Amino acid sequence: MQVSHTNRAVSASFTDPNLVSSAGLVPIMKLAARAGLATLADQWLSVPTDKGANAGLKVTSLVGGMVAGADSIDDLAILRHGGMRKIFSNCYAPSTLGSFLRAFTFGHVRQLDAVASRFVRGLAAETPLLVHDTDGYMFLDVDDTIIEVHGHQKEGSGYGYSGVRGLNAILATVKTDVSAPIIIGQRLRRGACGSPRGAARLIRDALATIKRLRGAGKARVLFRADSAFYGHASISAALKAGADVSVTARMDPAIKRAIGTIPGAAWTAIEYTNAIYDEGSKTWISNAEVAEVPFTAFTSRKKSEHITGRLAVRRIPELNKKNLDQPTLFDTHRFHAFFTTSTLDTVTADKTHRAHAAIELVNSDLKSSALAHLPSGVFTANAAWLVMAVMAFNLTRAAATIAGNGLSRSTTATIRRKLVSVPARISTSARRVTLHLPEHWPWEKPWTALFTKNFRPQQPAPT
Repeated sequence: MQVSHTNRAVSASFTDPNLVSSAGLVPIMKLAARAGLATLADQWLSVPTDKGANAGLKVTSLVGGMVAGADSIDDLAILRHGGMRKIFSNCYAPSTLGSFLRAFTFGHVRQLDAVASRFVRGLAAETPLLVHDTDGYMFLDVDDTIIEVHGHQKEGSGYGYSGVRGLNAILATVKTDVSAPIIIGQRLRRGACGSPRGAARLIRDALATIKRLRGAGKARVLFRADSAFYGHASISAALKAGADVSVTARMDPAIKRAIGTIPGAAWTAIEYTNAIYDEGSKTWISNAEVAEVPFTAFTSRKKSEHITGRLAVRRIPELNKKNLDQPTLFDTHRFHAFFTTSTLDTVTADKTHRAHAAIELVNSDLKSSALAHLPSGVFTANAAWLVMAVMAFNLTRAAATIAGNGLSRSTTATIRRKLVSVPARISTSARRVTLHLPEHWPWEKPWTALFTKNFRPQQPAPT
């Protein structure tokens, strides 16, 4: 191989009005229109004055900018470069969209929540966003995360359980064994609030949305959460809505007494870190074991509020022994218990509960995209930004399910790189717009599948 070196001069010019850097927005925003984003926003939002005018177009602009990579109000200028005005109408200035966000009150944020829940239902009707095996559970996961903020002008910011100054966002996701998580509920809370604050209402709203999703039908739902949500309000809300629960239990005296009643022969080895499967005995050789015991939760409350289920417990050898030089007379263990009302056997219930950690990937995905910052000093503006970031996440995920090629489980950054951030040159002729895309684009087939699906010819009306 020979490499030749030349002294070619390189120059740059920002003068071509027909170039766009995010051609993937064209089919994706067409999908948003099919799912009813602008129509729903116009129907449900009532933001006052001229700042709230054309709410559908402004919400669409905000969501489209987030899909293209915007994580602040200034970044929304990405919608106004080159030939974007030739393919999108009403490309609002970032200042206009910022004024729109700052005009929100708490009631308007709740109206936007109604738009988001109906929008995800529209996406599920247009795409295979949620594919469910009728024999298994659908999984509702709830968790909160701290979005770090800086400066002293962020309304509602504070120091929460993590010791980080920020605002607290709680999310509800739904997934199946064959579909990646989508977000069906969200709230922004003050930074110093406790994790379970408002969780019961979020759970009720999320379960109501699940029942209306295409593909959900009469599916059984399993609500999973960590120990922060082990409380009567959250668990009873899920049970009353028809879901089973699988919630990590805090190691209080009642839980410790229940674990102490488990006989030694009841423990079963499971697949865990460093486990080896014995083909002869068809069992796992593992330090981790599980067992279960019947359990009634919240017995300190009145009898009508007691909840009966079972306590599934995983134990592993204690690794942090204080005295490593002198062995103990018997092995000591660390225990992890969770309360469940599911019909799964003990081993499967433990494995299923551990999969709750997938919601952390959703939190991380949002924080590396539209939620990298909370852009305003006004709390309600940031709450509205969170809802639109969730809609952008679900829209990106829905587009990936159409494109195929394994993208449906990819992160937002990967989907954006392969499907959205596609450079193109625009030409027009006879009122027809043509996008000239790069030759040998590595992801041409999935992009073409997305474009073809959303620009398919409309079926003629039956006569």
